[in-house]
Amino acid sequence: MSRFVDTMVATAAGALGRARGMTTGEPGDPVRRSWLEVHERATRAAGALVAGGVARGDSIAVLAGDPAAIAPTVQAVWLAGASTTMLHQPTARTDLAEWAEDTLRVLNMIDAKLVLLGAPFDALAGVLEQHGVAYRRLEELDGDPLPAPVEVDEDLPALLQLTSGSTADPKAVRITHGNLWSNATAMRTAAALDPESDVMVSWLPLFHDMGMVGFLTVPMLFGIDLVKVTPADFLARPTLWPDLISRYGGTITAAPNFAYAIVARRTRNVDDGAFDLSRLRIALNGAEPIDPAAVRAFTDEGARFGLRPECVLCAYGMAETALGVAFAPVFTGMAVDVVDPEELEAGKHAVPVDPGHPNARAFPLLGPPLPGLEVQVVDEAGAVLGERRVGRLRVRGEAVTPGYLTVDGPVATRDAEGWLDTGDEGYLVDGQVVVCGRRKDVIIMGGRNIYPTDIERAATSVEGVRAGNAVAVRLDAGTRRERFAVVVESRLAGDDEAVRALSKEVGARVVDAVGLRPFSVVVLKPGSLPKTPSGKLRRAAAASLVPAAG
Repeated sequence: MSRFVDTMVATAAGALGRARGMTTGEPGDPVRRSWLEVHERATRAAGALVAGGVARGDSIAVLAGDPAAIAPTVQAVWLAGASTTMLHQPTARTDLAEWAEDTLRVLNMIDAKLVLLGAPFDALAGVLEQHGVAYRRLEELDGDPLPAPVEVDEDLPALLQLTSGSTADPKAVRITHGNLWSNATAMRTAAALDPESDVMVSWLPLFHDMGMVGFLTVPMLFGIDLVKVTPADFLARPTLWPDLISRYGGTITAAPNFAYAIVARRTRNVDDGAFDLSRLRIALNGAEPIDPAAVRAFTDEGARFGLRPECVLCAYGMAETALGVAFAPVFTGMAVDVVDPEELEAGKHAVPVDPGHPNARAFPLLGPPLPGLEVQVVDEAGAVLGERRVGRLRVRGEAVTPGYLTVDGPVATRDAEGWLDTGDEGYLVDGQVVVCGRRKDVIIMGGRNIYPTDIERAATSVEGVRAGNAVAVRLDAGTRRERFAVVVESRLAGDDEAVRALSKEVGARVVDAVGLRPFSVVVLKPGSLPKTPSGKLRRAAAASLVPAAG
C-alpha cells in the first residue's frame, strides 16, 4: 500500500481534517473548506473516475486554474490509483495551435488515459475534441463515493511532473508514491512543520513542483492550513502576497528569488505597519539562483512590517527528488559563503575571503541534505572531491526518481550506485550545499569559468532593468572566440537615447563584477524574454535575440 495515500486519508478523517483546510478565492470571494470537505469531494470524483474506466496505474492529465477545484481533483486521481500530470497552462499570449501541438506531444508521451478539464480552460474542450483527446469536465466528476482507495505499490507513479524546459521537447519526471512520501516527510522534519500552528500562504503555480508538492500536496497530506491564490493574482497585485500573510497570520511561504525582489520594490512606498509579517517563520527562497542582495532588500523592507530576517530559508530542490534536496537550518536566516573569484573561476576551488575582497563572490549556503538524501561533488571522471572543491553535484536517496518519460521513451536517471547527476555545479562546506550554476550555462573565457548569475545580478542592479529579467547569453560556445552578451528587459525600450545610456551602465556594472565586457547589451520591452511555462528564463533561447556577432 501507499504510505502517501494512507496518510492523506487518515489526516482527512482525523481531528486535523476537520479543524484545518484551504482558503481560496482571495482577494475577491474567499471560501474556506476543511481538508475533510476536500476529501469528501475527492471520494465522489474518484468514484466517478473508477466508474468511467480509470484503473490502477493509468495516467491522468489535469488542466485547470482554480486551486479549489484542483485540490479534490488530484486527490481523486490518487484515490483511484492513477497518476497526475498538471499540464502547462496557455496564457493570453499563447498561440493555441502551438499549445495544442505541444500538449498532444505531452499526452502521447505520458500515455494519458484522460484529460480533466476545469475553469478557466473549459473553452479548450473544442481543441481536445478536434484532436480526439478524451476529456471530462471537473464539475461532472460527481459519482458514488469510492469506498476505499485503490491499492497501489510504492513504486507506481503518483506524479508525472513536467520539467520546466521547452514544451516542444517535453520530459516528465516519474515521481513514485515512495518518492513523494519520502520527500514530504523529510521536508516536514527539516522545516519543523506544525499542523497545529502553521499557516501556509502561496500563489505558486500548481503545474510547478514547488507549488504542487510544497504548497498543495504537503499541507493536504499533513493537515496544515493553506491560503492559496493564483500566479495571476500575484502578478496583478504583488502586495497581495504580504497582505494575505498579514491577514491570515501566515507562518510559511515560498517563492523564487525574483518575487522577493518585486515585493521589496512594491512595498517601498507602503506605510510602516501596513502589514503584519511578524508571525512568518519560513520564507523559503528557491527554484532559481538566490541573489543575496535581493534577499537583503526584502528583509530590509519587511522589517517595517515586523518581518524577522531569520525567517529566510535558502533551499535547493528539483523535481527529480519530488521537490527538496537541501534546506538551510530553520530560522537562522540567509548565510553566505564569500569566496575568491579567481580561485573559483580558474582553479575551481572555493577559497574563503573577506567580504571586502575585490569582486568577491557570495553564494548562499543552502543547508545540509534533507533526511534520507546524500549529496556528493565529483569531477568529470566521477572521483569524489573534497570540501570546497567545485564539481558536479549528484544526489542519492529514497526520494530520487527512477527515471524520466520522454518522447523517445523512458530514460533511467540513476547510475548503478543510485546516484543522480543534477546538472548543477557546486561544492560542499561544513556539510552544507552550495550551488554555483548550471554546467551547461557556464561561460568559459580565457580559462575562467564565468557563472551567468554573476553577470545577471550585476545587470539587474542597474536602475531601469526589470527585477529578475536579465539573461547572460553564451555566444560561440566551445570555440576559441567564446563570448557572452547580456539581454535585459526595461520599460525604457524604444527610447534610443535612454537605451544607449542603460546599455552603457549595464556593461560597466558587468565589467566591475566579472572583469569582462559583454559582446553586446540588448534592451527589450517587458515580456520579451523567453521563459519556461513556470516562469524561468531560458538562456539558450535568448541567444536568438542577440544580433549576429561580427
